Amino acid sequence: MSASHSQLLSEIRHRILTLLLSEHDLVDALLEKSSDFSPEQQRENSIQREKLEQDIIQLHAADLADILEALPEEERQALWRLVPNERRGHVLVEASETVWASLTEEMSDHDILRAIEPLDIDDQVWLARYLPRDLTGRLLTKLEPGLRARMLNVVQFDRDRVGRVMDFNILTVRADVTLATVQRFLRHRKSMPTGTDKLFITTKENQLLGELPLTDILLNQPQKRVFEVMNTRPTTFQLNDKAEDAASAFERYNLISAAVIDAKGKLIGRVTIEDVIDLVNEENESNIRKMGGISQEEDVFAPVRKSVRNRWAWLALNLCTAFVASRVIGLFESTISQLVALATLMPIVAGIGGNTGNQTITMIVRALALHQVEPGNFSFLIVRELGVALINGLFWGGIMGLVTWLMYDNVALGGVMMLAMVLNLLLAALMGVLVPLVMTKMKRDPAIGSSVLITAITDTGGFFIFLGLATVFLIKH
Repeated sequence: MSASHSQLLSEIRHRILTLLLSEHDLVDALLEKSSDFSPEQQRENSIQREKLEQDIIQLHAADLADILEALPEEERQALWRLVPNERRGHVLVEASETVWASLTEEMSDHDILRAIEPLDIDDQVWLARYLPRDLTGRLLTKLEPGLRARMLNVVQFDRDRVGRVMDFNILTVRADVTLATVQRFLRHRKSMPTGTDKLFITTKENQLLGELPLTDILLNQPQKRVFEVMNTRPTTFQLNDKAEDAASAFERYNLISAAVIDAKGKLIGRVTIEDVIDLVNEENESNIRKMGGISQEEDVFAPVRKSVRNRWAWLALNLCTAFVASRVIGLFESTISQLVALATLMPIVAGIGGNTGNQTITMIVRALALHQVEPGNFSFLIVRELGVALINGLFWGGIMGLVTWLMYDNVALGGVMMLAMVLNLLLAALMGVLVPLVMTKMKRDPAIGSSVLITAITDTGGFFIFLGLATVFLIKH
């Protein structure tokens, strides 16, 4: 894309966003919320509507999806009404899961099916995961028998399986033909599926024999047979393989595409780097939300009531853990009343523990996602993190203990501060490893709410350790 074209798209995007966010009368008119406009205002709305329609024509479906995602709900619906029906399916493919529901909310079942019908089978399969079961059935009845069989083959799989992200657009050739024949075949087609870097070699029964990279077609003598130069040990996936594992394989082996086969070795489709990038982006967004206990479906521009409903559970948990921490403090009211300095120092102990715990959890969750954590290295991870926490605790705890001694002229208080920081950092490191590992053992996503749990543990533990030590060493009984 040239710089001038990119600049033009940026200007169109800015123009659409500015117009919809500043012209409330236009939004009301597009949503048919009001008809009480003056003749002059009606003319102005009509002119602005024409400008929007002209801008929409110039935009790619992906650009339209980005703009829709950047708008609050009412403005989003207003713009969506201007998107032609024949383009809506392509925009839905590009839109994120968080806004898909809001885009289809006011569409009838007939309109949704009409938007999806012109799409490739791969895109229809992609969107089918968002459709109610009855709509999926109606979509299937409109497909040709061959396409219907393909879709039925994959819609049964969960979103995290290769079967739901694979692409049916593949090129196959026989092993006994010459490279010259393959070249003529490609020239006759005049186009290739997006992301094609290789052809797949199959038998008449569609059994996968190998793969033939395009570079080998170009760099070898035309009279050579395909079986002489093809790769007979290609990387392949099956429909029920985890899509996350496929993404890892693409990274390890620098793949652009790879074959998908059934249990009998017959070629069904392929996974492309585009599919993997979409998957990784979706997974990254999902993990970021889960780490904070936020629903995957929450839209940044969703109505307040919907966001409240999505977040209340984790806030309720956070409130409960905060209450437990406050009760721990309550156990030591007499200690705090005798030495008020404790009240100003205990948040430091809790805060440094929470930071350490979150750092450890982030590292462990990442290692789990990359399949770097195995039963054999659990103990090593725990010992390693405890070692890091001990060194940090002694260093920073020593500094904070010295500062406390100088501030309050109390060497015993400084010693308690240092010891409490060391112990809380050790607790945070231990829990930072154990929490995600235990959640994984329980077959729960280790990213979901981990930061909430570790903060609760280190706050409660930090208060208990610090105030308990202070009671033992500083308060006269």
